[in-house]
Amino acid sequence: MDILAAVMEPFRWLVSAIMVAFHDFLAGAGMPTGSGWTWTLSIIGLVLVIRAALIPVFLAQVRAQRRMRLLQPDLKELQDKYRGRTDQASRQAMAQEQMALYKKHGTNPFSACLPLLIQAPFFLALFQVLSGISNAARQGTGIGTMRPDQVVQFDSSSIFGAPLSASLLHGSGNLAAVAVLAVAMILVMTACQFVTQKLAASRAMAGQDSDSPLVRQQRILLYVLPLVFGAGGIFFPIGVLVYWTVSNLWTLGQQSLVSREPRT
Repeated sequence: MDILAAVMEPFRWLVSAIMVAFHDFLAGAGMPTGSGWTWTLSIIGLVLVIRAALIPVFLAQVRAQRRMRLLQPDLKELQDKYRGRTDQASRQAMAQEQMALYKKHGTNPFSACLPLLIQAPFFLALFQVLSGISNAARQGTGIGTMRPDQVVQFDSSSIFGAPLSASLLHGSGNLAAVAVLAVAMILVMTACQFVTQKLAASRAMAGQDSDSPLVRQQRILLYVLPLVFGAGGIFFPIGVLVYWTVSNLWTLGQQSLVSREPRT
């Protein structure tokens, strides 16, 4: 087992355990055990658990962004102080003073990425679990906490005619249904990501200098993140697209609530 596999194993176990718990609950409530909708709701349940657990991280992010806005006048003064000085000593001194300001105010320019970074291992674990479903089904083995019979159930399940384990690049079954559903979810999750970043940028850039580090960061995130998700979506199984679409809808809802608060 390589280092990455060893690091990811606990995340794969946890992700599959949450999915199986929701699946067993829904099956106990009367939903068909092999239904694609039962497994889809299990994936949505996984999203809700992970995103609810990340609420304290999101609130910390909001506070960090607020401190970052309050820091902008000091950063502008620092930029003016070193404007036109391009020698190595000046650049190093400016960087050190910037880091001192960030430390003093308890924030950093990458605070907006914190929830995404924390969620990344869970997302990668889900991708590994769902991507390995078909192979595990052929071998008659389990994956994570999913029993062999559950692996077979998942591998044969579908929604709107599209298998949950299929992707745009590795389609199976009804390829047209896979393409339509995958493209639709990629467009939705990309649009959610763009609108979310637009709201975050609007709040962050209000009253700020157009050349400030925070404004530049928000401009980059506004276009880069939706492109990354849109391009990556062609590799994701339908089940992973369900996860990321619902997760992006959650993020959009959170950002909409924050954007309604008075700016301080």
